[in-house]
Amino acid sequence: MARTQPTIVLNPSQDIPFNKLVLSQANVRRVKTGLSIEELAEDIARRGLLQSLSVRPLRDTGIFEVPAGGRRFRALELLVKQKRMAKAQPVPCVVREDGIAEEDSLAENVQRVALHPLDQFRAFQTLRDAGLSEEDIAARFFVGVNVVKQRLKLAAVSPKLLDLYADDEMTLEQLMAFTVTDDHARQEQVWQNLASSYNKEAYYIRRQLTESAIDASDKRALFVSVAAYEAAGGIVMRDLFKQDDGGWLRDGALLDRLAIAKLTSEAEALRPEGWRWIEVAIAFPYGHAAGLRRLTGTVAEVGAEEQIRHEALCEEFDRLHETYADTDADDIPEEVIRRLDALEAELQAVAERPEIYDPAAVARAGAFVSISNGGRLHIERGYVRREDEIPAEGEPGLVPGTPDGSPGAGSAARPTLITVGGDAGSADAEEDDGIKPLSERLVTELTAHRTLALRDALAGDPEIAFVAALHTFCLKAFYDAAVESCLEIDARSAGFLHQAPGLGECDAAKAIEARHEAWGKRLPREAGDLWDALIALDAESRAALFAHCAALTVNAVHDPYSRSPRRLAHADRVAGAIGLDMAAHWTPTVENYLGRVTKTRILEAVREAKGEAAAQLIDHLKKPEMAKEAERLLSGTGWLPEPLRLPEPEVPADAAGADVEESLPAFLDDEEAPAAPIAAAPMADAAE
Repeated sequence: MARTQPTIVLNPSQDIPFNKLVLSQANVRRVKTGLSIEELAEDIARRGLLQSLSVRPLRDTGIFEVPAGGRRFRALELLVKQKRMAKAQPVPCVVREDGIAEEDSLAENVQRVALHPLDQFRAFQTLRDAGLSEEDIAARFFVGVNVVKQRLKLAAVSPKLLDLYADDEMTLEQLMAFTVTDDHARQEQVWQNLASSYNKEAYYIRRQLTESAIDASDKRALFVSVAAYEAAGGIVMRDLFKQDDGGWLRDGALLDRLAIAKLTSEAEALRPEGWRWIEVAIAFPYGHAAGLRRLTGTVAEVGAEEQIRHEALCEEFDRLHETYADTDADDIPEEVIRRLDALEAELQAVAERPEIYDPAAVARAGAFVSISNGGRLHIERGYVRREDEIPAEGEPGLVPGTPDGSPGAGSAARPTLITVGGDAGSADAEEDDGIKPLSERLVTELTAHRTLALRDALAGDPEIAFVAALHTFCLKAFYDAAVESCLEIDARSAGFLHQAPGLGECDAAKAIEARHEAWGKRLPREAGDLWDALIALDAESRAALFAHCAALTVNAVHDPYSRSPRRLAHADRVAGAIGLDMAAHWTPTVENYLGRVTKTRILEAVREAKGEAAAQLIDHLKKPEMAKEAERLLSGTGWLPEPLRLPEPEVPADAAGADVEESLPAFLDDEEAPAAPIAAAPMADAAE
């Protein structure tokens, strides 16, 4: 005979007046945790009672005790005391008569499953999408607004990473680290790159996500202000879970433009002072004023009224400092901090008041305008270039712009020349004798050309590409040392922050684009089919595809902010192995080189390529004409500036000696040779 499954009978529910309920001593919850009774009462007042009370009747009394739901009972009791709820208000209850009261209380708490944090993050996001503000959500759930912002930020992480967190494949600390950027693609890329890394700590994830960004504490950001950067459309990455010192600015190019614009505006304000020239740059290289004479001025005296005010400011500054000397920085009122900053700025302005110079000397001198390390405006006044000096008595030459060499009206009337750049000197002025280093910007642009050419050349040499890639793989697999290679094997293709003129139209760029497009058409559309497609390729095709992909990772660009000499040295070795000839990819022109260097460097280039006679034919020309003539003379010579040249191979001493013996000049050779006819030296031509 088949046994019948017993029928489950649920406990009845009914509405019981609140004044008929009493708290049971069988409730197992003794320790107060979580939401306070006051906050729970406010929640019930707002949205009602969401969960019934579990009660047991006290025999023959009409009273019901509450063994499960004690916190809800106390919250309802508080509402009655506050006269916000009637004493006889019906309360939904589940009535139980069998079993043990303590068991009911224990089961209600033990069987409860806490909400997964991800569900909470997503629920907050749903409320935000429904139109509730962050302040509204915080008020409804009795948490701080910052907590709401944090949870919304977590909910905004890439869905793929959220799924990994839900499956316990990622910790909450790691997930929090990914919130510094809203770029889902970047988040996923960093996580994928960490798959083979031993270090997956949260701090390392933050470092990877912000490696190309600029700290808000950078002097450019302090000078421009983060508010101005954001107002111009710049994006700031912030960490809501860690101290980030203001976050990270993602658009470095925009920040540089804003900084230069503000510096140029400050330079314009110096025009009335009458300087001959003003040079503007975010930062000047060390020694930028070498060889320039510094004017001697006198500091303006402080008047009686200004002295009295200065003393009053000092007294106020010292008094505020003493008052809050033992106070934590976080506890000092905002108005006091603002007042201290204002006092410090005003006192510093008095201490750094500009010197007064002879107007005649000012008309020959100039100033440098830049940003100090603390993010403040930095002005260096009173520098005289050699060509602006007054000739000594009997010395030939006049001061440019004056009819007689005196610093008279002709010099004073000349408008101030404001130039933007990192090199000392104006655009049309000659450099001092001697060759100075190329500017960082120019070296970066030249090596950008070289990077494209090296990529193209490496793609045409699969054997060397294999060796270069294998070199990087072995460094990662067998050595603890940091990888120093110009091949970025993590499949990133470096961009070019400074776009050199015509970079996208050069032959190397076009060849790379055409080859990439051809392979894109040949490979399957779906990534899941790629492996089988690669297996089906013949060895030669796989090698060519490998060379193309490896070539795209080449980064031989000079970066002034993150120098890596070993990476650039490795680029030299790869270029030497391939036999890269940059003369086939780059020719010096006025736009890409000659118009951006000094006359001394132009003459040096012509001298190296065409000889001293050619250099002498153009050495009297002005800078623009000299650059144009140099472009014509250098065309087809294969001359290259230093950043584009292959390093000279090292020749062993014994090999060098052997070469000398094998190539003796005719007059030292035992055998007589017929005398060669003396040919006339070719005449170098140039426009006079």
